[in-house]
Amino acid sequence: MPYPEGHKLKVRGRIIESAAKAFRTNGIREISVPVIMKGAGLTHGGFYSHFDNKEQLVSETCRYAISDTIALLQKAADQAGENPKIDAVINFYLSSYHRDQTEIGCILPSLSGEIPRASEEVREVFTQELQRMIDFICDLAKIDQATGNAVISLMVGTIVLARSVSDSELSDGLLAAGKVNAMGLIK
Repeated sequence: MPYPEGHKLKVRGRIIESAAKAFRTNGIREISVPVIMKGAGLTHGGFYSHFDNKEQLVSETCRYAISDTIALLQKAADQAGENPKIDAVINFYLSSYHRDQTEIGCILPSLSGEIPRASEEVREVFTQELQRMIDFICDLAKIDQATGNAVISLMVGTIVLARSVSDSELSDGLLAAGKVNAMGLIK
């Protein structure tokens, strides 16, 4: 009996969602295809009927994860009320919630350290998706590209450091300083 129409696309989506969660939490190198497939509720044998290789999965996961992050940030912006939308986005991005929820958070801080050693294909997609995040920030804040580059760099770097330290007070201080400085770049 054949699978219903759209079944393969749904399964592919589950694999990408599993990979996004795994890569956000543990990076690319630490996660194997069998772990990703298990996270999707599948056996690893079916992986190659959906993807040519792990690099293709990484590329598609970057696209998916950035779309997911932009949707999350847009939701924060939409709930800003009378406050500037960009302030709501910065406050959400540089929050303890985002810092602590790596499995649903932005993929940029999680993968930035690994991407320089990735294939050209993966680096190209990562570059495109980073640019999409910068464009989102620029459009929302009505700022130029150079300022958008600085804001994203500050936000991603702040999250990387805030997640890296063992001292919770230092981590919270990094988030607070990041918020002040990111908002200061826009004003």
